[in-house]
Amino acid sequence: MKFLIVGLGNIGPEYAMTRHNAGFMVLDRLAAQHGFSFTMNRLAYTATWSYKGKQFVFIKPTTFMNLSGKAVSYYMKQERIPVENILILTDDKDIAFGKLRLKPKGSPGGHNGLRSIDELLGTQEYARLRIGIGNDFSRGRQVDFVLGQFPEDELIQLPDFLDRAGDAALSFCTMGIQHTMNNYNQ
Repeated sequence: MKFLIVGLGNIGPEYAMTRHNAGFMVLDRLAAQHGFSFTMNRLAYTATWSYKGKQFVFIKPTTFMNLSGKAVSYYMKQERIPVENILILTDDKDIAFGKLRLKPKGSPGGHNGLRSIDELLGTQEYARLRIGIGNDFSRGRQVDFVLGQFPEDELIQLPDFLDRAGDAALSFCTMGIQHTMNNYNQ
């Protein structure tokens, strides 16, 4: 069985540790923990890995956030992965920092990366793991917040939080969505 795990983010060093790159960060933690590495390919950095009898295709789109659907659609077709075996890892400003929320489907909720995926897949029926980044910003400062760095107190907690998100992604693929939602949704 094959799964497509997509971490959303923006490429470039100026975005490396920003809140909007939470999806990239989770995949980077998984790669470091499990000894696989990403290589540049068409539309994305990609990696493959086998675990518990499952085959994983990880992608970090290089299309920038607002065009993430191009990479997701391409790799879904290229790898012949059904939509029910796709998991999108994305930041969510409407969830408190440190909280996770796995959903089997849903609207983009104002997230341009998810909107792009919806448009190119022609459905909202794919799983997404929303990674809480909080919403501690003043009116009109949303872009600065999501493209901003984590403050020091959150940076201290970030490794454990990213590890938990990575564990949830693997659980989705090995234990199923219901079990994972019961164990990781907060």
